[in-house]
Amino acid sequence: MGLKPDHWIRKMAQEKGMIEPFADSQKRDGVISFGVSSYGYDIRVADEFKIFTNVYSAVVDPKHFVSHSMVDFKGEICVIPPNSFALARTVEYFRIPREVLTICLGKSTYARCGIIVNVTPFEPEWEGFVTLEISNTTPLPARIYANEGIAQVLFFEADEVCDVSYADKKGKYQKQESIVLPKL
Repeated sequence: MGLKPDHWIRKMAQEKGMIEPFADSQKRDGVISFGVSSYGYDIRVADEFKIFTNVYSAVVDPKHFVSHSMVDFKGEICVIPPNSFALARTVEYFRIPREVLTICLGKSTYARCGIIVNVTPFEPEWEGFVTLEISNTTPLPARIYANEGIAQVLFFEADEVCDVSYADKKGKYQKQESIVLPKL
């Protein structure tokens, strides 16, 4: 299994529609960078957010997640309350090839501000908009800028194709079109 370089990412985006829309270079003019990088792709956060609120004193439970603990917000700047989090989605839609697995890590610009981005790996043959979890670990409100870079995806190609892909398993988060809350 090996990390894939920029020319491979460009080819897969053009020939297989792996990333749509695709930015062929990193953009930096007054925005947090996004687009293809040396060995990955910097994804953008869309302008749709679900911000966690504890108005109802709910317990966060992945088996019984209370959807009314989230407030919907649409806009160019999302403010995440202190010590809280928001869910968002990517601008980009992904179609991961069967022989590929990705790992996604937050961008250093946000990490240096105490903002952590958590994304699980994109499994072979997973497809959809990525749901992002953005945590504000600081005691202050934090701004997230829509349509700008938020995290970097690294692509790993296996030496062999897997026996069972995410599509084969009919995964519960397959082809998600919006921000998807936890489900069993």
